[in-house]
Amino acid sequence: MIRTTAALTLALALPAGAFDFAQPIACTLGRDCHIQNHFDRDPGPGAADVACGHLTYDGHDGTDFALPDLAAMQAGVAVLAAAPGTVRGVRNGMPDIRVTDPAAPPLEGRDCGNGVAIDHGDGWETQYCHLRQGSLTVAPGDRVAAGQQIGLVGLSGNTEFPHVHLAIRKDGVALDPFAPDPASACGAAPQDTLWADPIAYDPFGFTGAGFATDIPLFDAIKAGLPSPATLPADAPALVIWAAYFGPRTGDQLTLAITGPGGEVIRETLTIDRTQAQAFRAIGKRQPPGGWPAGRYDGAVTMTRDGQLLGEQSLSVTIP
Repeated sequence: MIRTTAALTLALALPAGAFDFAQPIACTLGRDCHIQNHFDRDPGPGAADVACGHLTYDGHDGTDFALPDLAAMQAGVAVLAAAPGTVRGVRNGMPDIRVTDPAAPPLEGRDCGNGVAIDHGDGWETQYCHLRQGSLTVAPGDRVAAGQQIGLVGLSGNTEFPHVHLAIRKDGVALDPFAPDPASACGAAPQDTLWADPIAYDPFGFTGAGFATDIPLFDAIKAGLPSPATLPADAPALVIWAAYFGPRTGDQLTLAITGPGGEVIRETLTIDRTQAQAFRAIGKRQPPGGWPAGRYDGAVTMTRDGQLLGEQSLSVTIP
């Protein structure tokens, strides 16, 4: 679903006695999941991720591996133990609901939602938050192997989107797996990380794109709005939309549709504010006599300072 061309691997020196951690989610970064929030490297009231970017918030003490929409969560995506160890604690009974939903129960200190804590020995611990209600497959005292499923990605606790929050601690101190030296500032030269396999820092990515007959609601996109394979010739409009994470003020988003008779619509939009997630859409009303039959191709690109950040391509047929 996601294709991204800009990626940097950033890190710093490892603390003594460190070992490797595996990706804690069964998905492919840049295709069907992404990192929405990184560890906050700013020691003050501000926030900065490992690359001095905005993919974090003040005090965020982990890494958020996110799914593109609720449909992906409902299909079931496994949360995996990042390293071998012993399960220290679990919670499994909180509902999957956005924290801002009026029906959400009070957190009462349970911001992690459904979660698992694993002791890896020598002062190392990992915590996995926001798991799906009833999905946990481990109990306190269980021994787990690296890569073993411990639950499913959910929407429990203090969250607005489906993801697993991975926190890594050494002797009670939370560490950034991309830059584990607590004293280091953001943007330092890459060296070692806590990852068993390299994980790229991606400043931007598309989480979805599609055709529609009207401008969709963002809530529908976040629920998992499918792009149709066909549209009727009498569709009131032909719309192309794109959803993405990490947009920054000044980025350039281009959306275009080309049909049997040539270009239907093309527009380049300047992003007017930095956000965590967003979407945009453009469209054209039905022409007299309806839409010509044939294939319609959509193309979406995002650039920053003249450099391509990501692109999407899609198609729909009008019989």
